[in-house]
Amino acid sequence: MTALTTAGAPAPPVRRPSATRGLVRTVLRLHRPALYAGAALFVVLTALLLWLHGPAMDAAATAWRRYDHCREAACVYDQDAILTYKSFSQYATVAVTFVPFLVAAWAGASLVGRELETGTAQLSWTQSLSPARWLTVKLAVPAVLVTTGTSVLVLLHQRTWRRSQGRIDTAKDWTDVLVLHANGPTTVAFALFGLAVGALTGLALRRSLAALALSVFCTLAVRVGTALATPHLWPSVRTVSSLRHNGPTGLGLTVDEGLLTSTGGRLANPYCGSDLNLQCRDLYARLHVVGFYNDSHPYSHYWPLQWVATGIVLALTALAVLTAFRLLTRQVGAAPKKGRR
Repeated sequence: MTALTTAGAPAPPVRRPSATRGLVRTVLRLHRPALYAGAALFVVLTALLLWLHGPAMDAAATAWRRYDHCREAACVYDQDAILTYKSFSQYATVAVTFVPFLVAAWAGASLVGRELETGTAQLSWTQSLSPARWLTVKLAVPAVLVTTGTSVLVLLHQRTWRRSQGRIDTAKDWTDVLVLHANGPTTVAFALFGLAVGALTGLALRRSLAALALSVFCTLAVRVGTALATPHLWPSVRTVSSLRHNGPTGLGLTVDEGLLTSTGGRLANPYCGSDLNLQCRDLYARLHVVGFYNDSHPYSHYWPLQWVATGIVLALTALAVLTAFRLLTRQVGAAPKKGRR
């Protein structure tokens, strides 16, 4: 029967929150400690990067400028400012690099694994919420937060690094193994992969500690594999230099280097040095070497390398998510259709 008001008119329908919206609130409430910890880490790293971008860099740059213009044995400059900037900039780069591993550890141990281990997930499935929708919300809510937070940190890191170039003599080059990815979207992709593989390992193992260890290992494997593959993801530029040099001369990120023979063949670099050295000259003559070669990437290749690597990692992330949904369907079976008992 239709509810009536005191005046006899039908009462307005009562709006009930949807199960998905309720699950979003439940996810945020259930993982409140991780949310607070992540927010605290984000605030600390943001403050550190802003400080490095501003006062710390200005002080270090002034000290380097005075040091570079020193013409006396006893020169006064702020060495503490230089050392402070060097140390904390390295800490910031390492911290940004490790964010994906923290995401993977949390996703494997807490997001899915612990709920399956304690039976909380099964309880949610009995309250008019399908397993597929449960996993969708479990992944979507953290994905939004992880993407937003990691993107901001990467942008701040890149902005700080750009400002340090030409001002700080000890600033890392763009080819540095950590800076290369801390400055680009690959770090965001690594974080999303850590989230996806954490959910997958939690579903597969149903043990929080085991899922934590495996998700971190998988994220590390993808991180290392991407670092090794990145130089080969875009055509490199070959630089040929004279034997008068001490070795091959590159443009930035080296892919391969060695000796170039008169027939166009390539030999491994013996690291002998210039042919001004008689022993090196004899060695090059026996090998019919005419110069050094270096296959490398200039800085103009940075973004093509980053976007190709990011695409590969995101494809692996999508594969992990698809596998997680298929595994969930296999474990619990298809959700029953409405209207059937």
